[in-house]
Amino acid sequence: MLTRRVIPCLDVRDGRVVKGVRFQGLRDAGDPVEQAARYEAQGADELVILDVSATDEGRATALRTVEAVRAVLGIPLTVGGGVREVEDARRLLEAGADKVSTNTAAVRRPALLAELAERFGRQCVVLALDAAARAEGGGWEVVVRAGKERTGQDAVAWAVEATTLGAGEILLTSWDRDGTGLGYDLPLTRAISGAVSVPVIASGGAASAEHLAAALYAGADAVLAATIFHDGHTTVGAVKDALAALGLELRR
Repeated sequence: MLTRRVIPCLDVRDGRVVKGVRFQGLRDAGDPVEQAARYEAQGADELVILDVSATDEGRATALRTVEAVRAVLGIPLTVGGGVREVEDARRLLEAGADKVSTNTAAVRRPALLAELAERFGRQCVVLALDAAARAEGGGWEVVVRAGKERTGQDAVAWAVEATTLGAGEILLTSWDRDGTGLGYDLPLTRAISGAVSVPVIASGGAASAEHLAAALYAGADAVLAATIFHDGHTTVGAVKDALAALGLELRR
């Protein structure tokens, strides 16, 4: 079995870590540099920074935050938010990101994924796929603009198309579960993981090591969490110990 990754996520707005429920009601959750250093010390495999207001405000991700985090971080760093063009990605990579993620811009213009892969390589391109259960039931649709807009686009079909175009990894977030502590959307995780050949990171809803384990057994290659780490409910190291005890191979 391949080793699985545990990835803390820093949702950032105006240079501060924030957290909410279903991308709304954001509250302050600390300093991104302090959080990044703490999570690496605890054994995080990677770190994700998402500028949660960059797309909606029509601006690029704050490069100073990326540079400051990279200065204290030795593990891989993925950064997203406001990546609309190749030049946006270039600036983030030069600021210290190892990978860049894009969501809304790629849905609007799928060719962006191919352009990013051609310029930087597929290994640098992450599709941030936010999905919500269809109101009428039966599958999931893509949501964009931090959950403010439902597109009607089938999430599984978009995942397949995106990986064909150039996405080398998928950061899959359940809009329905985000920040709820109810656990990951396991049917969604299975559907996406089973449809693509690239690594899938499950996100949205984790409140315990058991939730993380369930997502990994559902097919995810990595699990992303925020609230359980930000609020001090547990540590990355404790989660890894618990996952190992449940029979999962982890990076050490």
